Amino acid sequence: MSWREAIERAFLNVVPRTYELLSRYPYVQELAREIRKVREGVVKNLDRYIEELRKSVERAGGRFYLAETAEEAVETAARIVGRGKLVVMGKNNVAVETGLRRRLEQEGNEVWETDLGMFLLQLSGDEPSYLISPALHMTRETAAEVLKRRLGVDVPPDPAAVAQRAREFLREKIVKADVGITGANAIAADTGAVVLVENEGNIRMVTAIPPVHIVYDGVEKIVPTLVHALYVACVQAAYAGAYPPTYINVTAGPSSTADIEKQRVSPAQGPREYHVVLVDGGRRRAARDPALWEALLCIRCGRCHFHCPVYRAVGREFGRPPYTGPMGVMWTAITRGIEAAGPHAFRCTHAGNCREVCPMGIDTPRIIHEIRRRYALSVAILR
Repeated sequence: MSWREAIERAFLNVVPRTYELLSRYPYVQELAREIRKVREGVVKNLDRYIEELRKSVERAGGRFYLAETAEEAVETAARIVGRGKLVVMGKNNVAVETGLRRRLEQEGNEVWETDLGMFLLQLSGDEPSYLISPALHMTRETAAEVLKRRLGVDVPPDPAAVAQRAREFLREKIVKADVGITGANAIAADTGAVVLVENEGNIRMVTAIPPVHIVYDGVEKIVPTLVHALYVACVQAAYAGAYPPTYINVTAGPSSTADIEKQRVSPAQGPREYHVVLVDGGRRRAARDPALWEALLCIRCGRCHFHCPVYRAVGREFGRPPYTGPMGVMWTAITRGIEAAGPHAFRCTHAGNCREVCPMGIDTPRIIHEIRRRYALSVAILR
């Protein structure tokens, strides 16, 4: 089976299910409209919300870091982790964007992706093709072959068998890990709390078992309150076709207990350290851009991919991994520049489906058209 057939199978599974979920839970669309409104306010006042988040994280007993560039972000995380550690990671697009795993490995750390799709990509040396299911292009036969070639185990080409073998391997790594690293679906400025959505159960183990938890994500994930962060979790899961999600995790500081005289002390059974590394990497510049700012509203549901004729035709070649598909063109421009995004913008057919299905109502075709215009102008000037 080709990668295109794999994408088409996913399309036939997820698109009808998403429409059915939105019909069954109509309040989710109301939540989406509310999130659009509050995220606009954050983007327009990003520096203020970053400072509020810093104070909240520190008040909760955590440590806060703002990294201006990808290089500064990976170096900050590398200093926190140190050398010779066992590190386990939840699926994290910003970690892929900045090359975090590779940098930690350069310091002599053993680093493992715990999301099944990312684990398979790590073993195969491949790149993500989709935000939610990064190994979307990988067939069950390929997955079984990767496990046999890299781990030396015979696994039938059955998704359940592949998942079970990965579980056995990764569970041992998680319980022995020194550091757990996750991203965030949303970060609440008022409390410093991070909300994560998942179905596999790996993220809650990564956040709770290792003695050090590092949250590593972009500044655009900030929302005003913990309630808004939970709204984002619900909306993202529904528009990704997985509502309710199996798990919604909330983490706000290192583990603690108040069971003795109601005096709150730390640590308890979970991590003794809580670090939040917030990555700029072009995001604050984009927030001031008259065209690109709206891309910062994206909640990473991946719905635009399956309604895009270009993505369904060429897959991850539309955009730059981890940011593929229509949203990926915008995010390639934000994180890598117009020169990197321009050729992908010229692949867009401007069908407009991405705009119609986006829970945030982002006018993606307009933004891609502007990226294309700027790229064409820059090429003309160079000539």
